[in-house]
Amino acid sequence: MSKADNLFKETLNDILANGVSTEGHKVRPKYKDGTPAHTIYINQVVEKYDISKGDFPITTLRPVAWKSGIKEILWIYQKASNELSVLEEMGINWWRDWEVNGTGTIGQRYGATVKKYDLMNRLLDGLKNEPYTRRHIIDLYQYADFEETPGLNPCAFLTVWSVRDEYLDVTLHQRSSDYCTAGHINKIQYVALMMMVARHVGLKPGVFMHVVDNLHIYDRHVEQAKELIERTPSNKHPQLILKEGKTSFYDFTIDDFEMVDYEPVKPQLKFELGI
Repeated sequence: MSKADNLFKETLNDILANGVSTEGHKVRPKYKDGTPAHTIYINQVVEKYDISKGDFPITTLRPVAWKSGIKEILWIYQKASNELSVLEEMGINWWRDWEVNGTGTIGQRYGATVKKYDLMNRLLDGLKNEPYTRRHIIDLYQYADFEETPGLNPCAFLTVWSVRDEYLDVTLHQRSSDYCTAGHINKIQYVALMMMVARHVGLKPGVFMHVVDNLHIYDRHVEQAKELIERTPSNKHPQLILKEGKTSFYDFTIDDFEMVDYEPVKPQLKFELGI
């Protein structure tokens, strides 16, 4: 069993056994039928993967849309966009439910914040020119942006980038994570981001740490979570490969990535989203 599968099962068991329910309390998300989308959650969860030693955070217990996750990260950090049409041209439609007031955007969030503060270029320049400073941070949680427009506040919102000899280590801070649906997508896409940035600045991907404050499963995902726990994972150890050739962060596309030895358990499970 891979490290990712083992952690996934352990954490699902922890949520079901020790998690706290929001039932009886006011919550923001709703299902499409208007019912409040309650969760069972645990706090302050940390996972750590040493990419340089073959660790990789993808579960084989169900198929994960890893290409879509990487396309989303390109939309945010490379294209620095909040426009839904740009994302949908890449084949990703899951943000449509968070469109803001018919604007065709998700508001002043995510990629729009990256663009407004030139966050990606600041990071790349900083890592090249002052690699050993302890100030390589991208923070998407900008209150001025929240006041500018409505929109969903960033879930994965803060990354800290640290150089360790020839390696680039990254810590992702996430305020909230829907573990069954997006938990592994978030980890995969930020490891992909780490790979691209490392290549751009002449380093190797090192340790990826993921810190989630509120890790939850929705009340309508409990049966699926139980099924995932009972599934037998693949005996493979999947790896994400960033192909050789390109070195500029702004030149990478989804075609530069390859997932090897990924044989997820089927069938796929269906999850109703809380919006």
